[in-house]
Amino acid sequence: MIDRLVKQHRILGIDPGTLFMGYALLDTAGKQVSIVDFGVLDVHKTEGQYARLQQELFFLRDLIAEYQPTELAIETQFVDKNPQTMIKIVHAQGVAIAAALLQDIPVNEYSPMKVKMAITGNGHSDKQQVAGMLQRFLHIPDEQMPKKLDATDALAIAYCHYLQLGLPLRAEHGAKDWTTYAKQRGLTAGKGTTPNDKLMAALRSTNHKK
Repeated sequence: MIDRLVKQHRILGIDPGTLFMGYALLDTAGKQVSIVDFGVLDVHKTEGQYARLQQELFFLRDLIAEYQPTELAIETQFVDKNPQTMIKIVHAQGVAIAAALLQDIPVNEYSPMKVKMAITGNGHSDKQQVAGMLQRFLHIPDEQMPKKLDATDALAIAYCHYLQLGLPLRAEHGAKDWTTYAKQRGLTAGKGTTPNDKLMAALRSTNHKK
């Protein structure tokens, strides 16, 4: 049962994109966290950059109206060798930020490396590793894992913000970092040369035993 004296948050996580936009909503109260919804908005069949941005804006408007998030967490500082791609991503970021600001929702920005560090402890983790950690932390059944990783990317952004609210994982388990937490949970017994390799091997082993 949630303690009503503990501040509650409903975090909207957004992985901005001009063809696919990942979104996720997390409810948090102290050390408790639960998934409200997550998925991907697919606008790749919509012709025209601005028409796609408009569709994303309308989707976010309706999503915010339905779920009433208390804050937005969004990935920023996207870097790409193609300047045109960067510009398009920035436009998508702007749409999401504007949708939140129109409803006076605070905006929190996180770089891709910051998100990966928060979830896996490795700023260079790939999307599959991030998704695997989230599945473990949030107890997501295999059948509910999305096919498009834009959704788990958005979930990672929301979860990263959750951790920044007070690092409940650290407080709960007395772990100073993800490596210590993993050892406490018995997740490092796997093959690999780095702690991250061992952790991911352990996660894969755990999933196969389900």
